Amino acid sequence: EVVLDESGGGLVQAGGSLRLSCVASGFTFSRRDMGWYRRAPGKVCEMVARINADGYSDYGEFVEGRFTISRDNSKSSIYLQMNNLQTEDTAVYFCEFGPFIASSLCGVWSQGTQVTVSS
Repeated sequence: EVVLDESGGGLVQAGGSLRLSCVASGFTFSRRDMGWYRRAPGKVCEMVARINADGYSDYGEFVEGRFTISRDNSKSSIYLQMNNLQTEDTAVYFCEFGPFIASSLCGVWSQGTQVTVSS
């Protein structure tokens, strides 16, 4: 059974930081691409950051250098360090595993963690 356990969300003021964590189980973590996606109210699910099995990462255009994704295979975990958060970053953030098929993202495998950025 696949389990993705996200944590670290919360309420923060604009300009602040949060660090999201995800512990995964139910598959061979070290061989999987992993990622963070988000869904804001009234908007579609969008890619925030991904990291492949070799440790290479890519980011959504809106990140603009503010976020950093990392992984620790020994803990079957990924992390998302988010700095300089803005109100438009308010969303539910989901930990996902590859392949990243649209119909299986943002709420299929987990309930996500809420990030709320106040002005």
